[in-house]
Amino acid sequence: QVQLVESGGGLVQAGGSLRLSCVASGSIFSINVMGWYRQAPGKQRELVTTITRVGSSYYADSVKGRFTISRDNAKNTVSLQMNSLKPEDTAVYYCNARAFDLTNYWGRGTQVTVSS
Repeated sequence: QVQLVESGGGLVQAGGSLRLSCVASGSIFSINVMGWYRQAPGKQRELVTTITRVGSSYYADSVKGRFTISRDNAKNTVSLQMNSLKPEDTAVYYCNARAFDLTNYWGRGTQVTVSS
């Protein structure tokens, strides 16, 4: 089992920045890919960004050039630096860890609200 705890959400004005962090505990040796998903009110959860154990990253088109994911394997953390935030970035952001056996683990989520 893997436990994920997010932190760093909040309220920010459009154009501002926020940094989200996620700490993993438990069977961390089983984790391959980590990432962030988000779910806005009335919408399905969507992939934002992922990063592999060796640092290869993927970004959704909607956040490319504005968001940066990073991972510290020694500290079992993954972070998301969000710049130039837009009102449409408002959502609950969930940390995700995918194990080598393809099991998905989720954090409880952290609210990000961007005011216009």
